[in-house]
Amino acid sequence: MVDNQNGSEGKAQGATGRYPLVVRLYGLLAIAGGAVQILAFIIGGFLLLSGNVSLESLEVHAVTTWVVLAVLLVLTIALSAMFIVLGVRLLRGNRHRAATLANAMIALEVASLLCQLLLSGLSTDLLPQAVDLVILIVLQTYSDPALFDERRLQRHLQELELKQEAEEGILGRDITGKGYITLNFFNLFWVFTICCVLGLAIEDIYHITVVDPGHYQDRAGLLYGPFSPIYGCGAVLMTVALNRFHDKNPVLIFLVSAVIGGCFEFFTSWFMQTAFGIVAWDYTGTFLSIDGRTNGMFMAMWGVLGLVWIKLLLPIMLKVVNLIPWNWRYAVTTVCAALMLCDCLLTLAALDCWYQREAGTMDYSNPSAIVQFCNTHYDDAFMQNRFQTMTMNPQSAARIG
Repeated sequence: MVDNQNGSEGKAQGATGRYPLVVRLYGLLAIAGGAVQILAFIIGGFLLLSGNVSLESLEVHAVTTWVVLAVLLVLTIALSAMFIVLGVRLLRGNRHRAATLANAMIALEVASLLCQLLLSGLSTDLLPQAVDLVILIVLQTYSDPALFDERRLQRHLQELELKQEAEEGILGRDITGKGYITLNFFNLFWVFTICCVLGLAIEDIYHITVVDPGHYQDRAGLLYGPFSPIYGCGAVLMTVALNRFHDKNPVLIFLVSAVIGGCFEFFTSWFMQTAFGIVAWDYTGTFLSIDGRTNGMFMAMWGVLGLVWIKLLLPIMLKVVNLIPWNWRYAVTTVCAALMLCDCLLTLAALDCWYQREAGTMDYSNPSAIVQFCNTHYDDAFMQNRFQTMTMNPQSAARIG
């Protein structure tokens, strides 16, 4: 009876509770920033309607550019309003609602960053949104009532529980029974990393045995390491979508995986071409080709990969990851995640510089340090050799400048 009462009190404390001063100050800044942003939109709209602002400079751009601009505008307005609501919830100490709202805002911030990247490439203009994204991720983790309770209980139980789970080989499993694994950063990071390597290996084998027998082609997707992030991201999507279906009918898993994989492959192809003018694959003329970005055969392959992954490879992955000593796992994951993030960001910077060189928009008179570094170490010859499957045509991008 006492345990149940303590548990209820713990849940109540996890759902509500006064935030530290620094978090409440951030809440005030969020309210002020959101209000200023909305006011700026109102003033801008008034100036536009009154004819004081001209859009002639944008008339030369393609329909895609206008669509992305419209989406970015909607996202920015929505985020501005949500920042005001988030600030209010932080001041009131409502952890559950703050965590839920932060989750939605993280998705919108990522979408907004992608739109900005499509329109202007990598620039310092992205920095404020990137900082907002990091703060939201930290805030969501800190505010989540479940994680709040977990941190409180970990002081007494975590080491014993982790050690016992590691000994039993179930570390990382979803103990609630709703899914196969716990969808936390640790598990999803290793899903991403391992599948980056596995996907690249499968693609290399397929190319050297079927597409161009006997001829090797470097098909890596990052500057360093044997990684193909499209497979890593695809595996994360598959894991999140199929986690609760791990024990369902294989036909259902296959169909869901095929649809998710096909949509993801289509979006990735579209994004690369729209943001950087890059075409990495073209299935035009093949069976059930959808704009050349995906087709029936590869959707079926995504279906098979999803089925094999969730039924066979995911349990093996957990066993492999559990070989990391339980008291080292978070430190090792943090270091590896930092290295992977640097590799991804440097790859984006190198692709952006490659685009600027091809488009003739590179400012050689006053380049930033990262641009100088990329131009020196990742010139056109390097990029063409590293990304052998990619061709670049800046005219097909949707950038404003």
